[in-house]
Amino acid sequence: MKKFLNKPERFVDEMIQGIVSAHPSQVTCVAEELRCLVKAGPRRAGKVGLATGGGSGHLPLFLGYVGQGMLDGCSVGGVFQSPSAEQMLNVTKAIDTGAGVLYIYGNYGGDILNFEMAAEMASMEGVTVDSLVASDDVASAPRGEEGKRRGVAGIFFVYKVAGAKADELASLEDVKRVAAKAAANVRTVGVALTPCIVPEVGKPTFTIGEDEMEVGMGIHGEPGIRRGKLRPADEVVDEMMGALLEDLPFQEGDEVSVLINGLGGTAREELYIVYRRAHLILKERGITVYHVYVGEFATSMEMAGFSVSVLRLDSELKELIARPASTPFFVQQQLLV
Repeated sequence: MKKFLNKPERFVDEMIQGIVSAHPSQVTCVAEELRCLVKAGPRRAGKVGLATGGGSGHLPLFLGYVGQGMLDGCSVGGVFQSPSAEQMLNVTKAIDTGAGVLYIYGNYGGDILNFEMAAEMASMEGVTVDSLVASDDVASAPRGEEGKRRGVAGIFFVYKVAGAKADELASLEDVKRVAAKAAANVRTVGVALTPCIVPEVGKPTFTIGEDEMEVGMGIHGEPGIRRGKLRPADEVVDEMMGALLEDLPFQEGDEVSVLINGLGGTAREELYIVYRRAHLILKERGITVYHVYVGEFATSMEMAGFSVSVLRLDSELKELIARPASTPFFVQQQLLV
């Protein structure tokens, strides 16, 4: 294992200490509990609090989106491990202004269990909590079983529209409505070339041949839908976009936003080669691209690979996507609509 570490067991806490030290005007911790991260500064009365949580190892997901126009708080687990219900509760109480709190998280067993427990505990303390579970990974379950799918990079779009709506001081019901609309209209598929190494384990999470790729692999190394020889980028994108576009399905005349996400070990140059082909496919199908995001939005340590997410827009989602946001890992000016 070649990583810049001190002690593997200190990996997560020292990472959070670095983020809080680098961005003190944007994020802080609840009562010096490093793994309970919240937006710095005063709370706006009447604003719905938005909280997420999940394991470390996916930066900028999840904690990287705490900030202006996005999330209010995040509970942080160990690498690929769910945070505890108590940590989720601490974040919930810290961000509640009386308007309620919406949990937005991925469809993973530990996260579901702990967020449900945290919601019950928060309710007992007088905080109204509702939840939205993202499940955008088309490779993890077939159509008709969308509720079994994993939540991956497409959750970025859910955070973005929910954050913009909450900033309007919309009600908890209305914030959840737009978050659910985004979740229902986003699809993601990924591909991996290499494994990652969890610091405390010190060895690769799986093995794959030097000349192989795995389409559909999850961000924790969950099995994909097909392993085979590495092929030219255009052929890989053709396969992935075909699966993704047929799933919703996307149709001629649709307007979309696209997210090309690197998994941690793939150069941005390669991501733009990927987008080049995705753009051509969308154009050929008569689908209009409103805005494109290219970079690392949901990683898996140093895993080589990428994912493609496509969000179908209506006028409301488009206007919310366009709003400005500023977090330690994501900055956007107001986009033209």
